[in-house]
Parts: sequence; C-alpha cells; structure tokens
Amino acid sequence: MTLTAGAVTPVLEAAGGAGGHSIAGFLLTLAAILVAAKLFGEVAERIGQPAVLGELLAGVVLGASALGVIPAAGPTAEIITILAELGVLVLLFEIGLETDLREMRKVGGSAISVAAVGVLLPFLAGYLFWSNVPHGMGDPDTLSTAAVFIGAALTATSVGITARVLSDLSNLGSIEGRIIIGAAVIDDVLGLVILTVVSGIAAGGSVSPYSVARILGVAVGFLVIAVAIGGWVAPRLFRSIANMKVSYAVPTIALAIAFALAAVADLAGSAMIMGAFAAGIILARTEQYNAIEDRVKPVGALLTPIFFVSVGSSLDINLLNPTRPGGGFLLLVALGLTVLAVVTKVAAGYASPWKKFRRLAVGVGMVPRGEVGLIFADVGRRSGLLTDDVFSVVLLMVMGTTFVAPPLLKLLFRGQSTDVGAEHLL
Repeated sequence: MTLTAGAVTPVLEAAGGAGGHSIAGFLLTLAAILVAAKLFGEVAERIGQPAVLGELLAGVVLGASALGVIPAAGPTAEIITILAELGVLVLLFEIGLETDLREMRKVGGSAISVAAVGVLLPFLAGYLFWSNVPHGMGDPDTLSTAAVFIGAALTATSVGITARVLSDLSNLGSIEGRIIIGAAVIDDVLGLVILTVVSGIAAGGSVSPYSVARILGVAVGFLVIAVAIGGWVAPRLFRSIANMKVSYAVPTIALAIAFALAAVADLAGSAMIMGAFAAGIILARTEQYNAIEDRVKPVGALLTPIFFVSVGSSLDINLLNPTRPGGGFLLLVALGLTVLAVVTKVAAGYASPWKKFRRLAVGVGMVPRGEVGLIFADVGRRSGLLTDDVFSVVLLMVMGTTFVAPPLLKLLFRGQSTDVGAEHLL
C-alpha cells in the first residue's frame, strides 16, 4: 500500500496545486464507484439480471456525459483506469482458476463443435456486417481493421453469466449445462487468442497473413509454454508456500504470479490478460486451489466492478440521442449487431451431431457476451481502433446480449431435471 500511495500522490498533487484536495477528490470518486456498483448491481439481480448490467449502468450514470462523477481525463481518471486494468487481470485470473482442462475433455466433441462454430460464425458475420454498413461512423482509414475487431468482439461467451443462471436453475449438471459451460470456456480461450491477435494488428496498423500468423503464434505459444512449465513448477512451489507461517502467503503469491505472468505476456508480444488467464489455469492444478480461489474472490469483488463501471462511464449517452444527427443510425446499427450476435450464437447450438439435448437451449446459453465482450470493447477503445460511436455500438451489443439471455434460459430450462448422465456427451 505504501508503494501505491507514493506513486499516486505526486500524480494527484500535480492536478492543480491543492494536493490534499485532489487526493480527497479521488477517494470520493472511488467511494462513489464502489457504492454505485453494489447498489445498481443489487437492483439488477433483484429483477433477474446479472449484476454486471447494473455495474455498467452505474458507470453510465456516473460518467462524464451524465453526472460527471467520473472524469473523462485527468489524474483521477488515470488512477481509475489503472485500478480498472487490475480488475480485468484479477477477473481473467479467476476465469482461469475456474477453467478445468480435464473437465472440458468430459464433454467431448459436442462442446468443441459448438465452440468452433460459435467463434467462426459470429466472427465472419460481424466482419461482413461491419464491412458493408454505410459508414458515417468510425475512421475510414481503419475500416478493415475495425471490421476484424467487430467480428472478434462477437466471438466470446460469458462463462460467468451463463453459469450463474444455470446454477440458480439447478441445471448446471444437465447435458445442456455441461455442453454450454464447456463450449463457453473454449470460446473464451479462443476469444482471448483472437483478442491478442487483433490487438497486435491494431498496434501494427495493418492486416496481413504474416502479421496474423506471427501474433497468433506468439499468443498460442505463450499460453502453451506457460501452462506446460507452470503446471510442473506450481504444485511443487505452492506446497512449500503453504508451509510458510506468514498470513495469506498462498493467495498473495498467487496474485503476484498472475501479475508477473501478465507482464511477461506483454513483454513477449501477447496480451496481459492472456498472462493472467494462464496463471489461473496453472494454479487451478495445485493442491491449494480452494484456498487461492476463496482468498482471491474478495479482491476481485473489490476491483472487478471498477472495471465494469469504468467501461460504462466511457459511453457518451449524447451519442444515443435519436434526435441527434446520426443518433438514430447508430441505434439502428447497434440493434442490427445485437440481432446478429444472438442469431449466430443460437445457430452454434445446432452444430453438434448429437441429438440427446436441446440445441436451442445450448445456443441461447452461448448468447451473453458479458465480461469478455466488455474487455474487447475496452481494448478497442483504448487502442484508438474504435471511435466513441463505434465503441457505443459494441457496448450496446454486449449489454443487449447480456440482458436477453437470462430470461430466455429460465424459460427454456423450466421444469427440467439436472440429473443427466454425462456419458451421453462422449
């Protein structure tokens, strides 16, 4: 904490002379973010929606285009951005912890085929859609790369949102539930690889077979090498760490490894989130897995909502005014992209050759983009690849898919028993 305060204080004191007041202003902004995230999240859950939707709406309300509690620029905005990025890393670390590669094998070809189609079809559809939309939006010089990014933003599925709904319905162990979770995890892995590739392309400013192959090789190579080496080292290392007498050594060093691997991934030319995700996969194999997960969750509960609120605050609500020139067109494009996002994932549910489960339920379970979709949108905005209006379209698509899926899942799984043998999946 001392290091953090020492690093933050000069930045805030440079804001305008009254250093103490600047720090107080930052702390009040942070307090408002945390309280609003929980209040809006509570309202969302009370009406049957994921808390992440409430946190996004909290950001919209607190953002510079609404109440102005969260500034668009300046020292406070910079520190909030750093905290939000830490929240993303912890979120991906948690997703990695929950990714059991052995369990993924149990759902066999069904999850693999659903995931493959669930990545390829939305990507192609999103790319073609954006390439053929009459463009008063975005930068014409980056149209091709932006189209690739839009396609990529449609690929990932939110494991957390779907798993929460299925768990609430006691259907996480059903055939459909197992396939959805397995396919969603594979989707997230592929989606993160795609995000790394697209981010690399954005940094390079061009799209070529060589650049795609090089970045893809770095992303996949880093993940494979990190998991292979870490999977051998981590169990031995954490057996020793578990014997340390100092409090909370296991979760502290686990987070340190996640942050260190994120930095290594960045230095290797991959995405930082890929490093945090790899750290989660590695530590999921240790005997101390439960202790790590239990102790890291409170950290995630503190930092991750800051990310979602920060993303929501980036939405300029003035762009959504249908009476504004171009506002109606923006909403129409967002609606079209949302429909495309829903239809392509539902179609992916019909990709499996097995007929012992309801394909429609599987497809609907793949619809919500949730956390990973928001990461895509945020990376695109920060890289300069997505202008404010294009970012708004992607954000509305993510919110739309996240909003529509839970009630449909509840309808489709109503009255279904969860005690179905997994052997039918193989």
